[in-house]
Amino acid sequence: MADQLSRVFSALADPTRRDIVARLSIGDATVGELAAPFDVTVQAVSKHLKVLEDAGLVTRSRDAQRRPVHLEAEVFDLMTKWLERYRRRAEARYRRLDDVLAAMPDEPQPDEPQPDEPQPDEPQPDEPQPDEPQPDEPQPDEPQPDEPQPDEPQPDAPPVPKTQEGTPS
Repeated sequence: MADQLSRVFSALADPTRRDIVARLSIGDATVGELAAPFDVTVQAVSKHLKVLEDAGLVTRSRDAQRRPVHLEAEVFDLMTKWLERYRRRAEARYRRLDDVLAAMPDEPQPDEPQPDEPQPDEPQPDEPQPDEPQPDEPQPDEPQPDEPQPDEPQPDAPPVPKTQEGTPS
């Protein structure tokens, strides 16, 4: 069993029923008066009224020979409260987004250079130049202090036997 809010939204999902509700917002009407503008039978309008009546949107009363249909407007308060809750949440999110966007700096203009922005052709003082050797960077031709030299005897290495020509094998 669906709750009343679901029944109301379900009932109003049909455009013919929404038109009937729009007509009843002007004033009470009979089934024949409600069926007149539509290209449907009175029985079809009666079925639509039954759905609206089950949702609590309309009631029928008896006035002598007439059975006018009355719109129960207080049901719309239920829908309005539900919709208002989500509208307020959405507005709060948009306000927070507006605050974030207002706190952000303006975007720089693409044609205008910014004072803090490096220019593409201008060398920067902290940036290493490609041709200039750096003090901490090892040079390819220069022996490194920790690297063993090919002709130096290694302190922990076993002695290398010499061949007759005097070169190690």
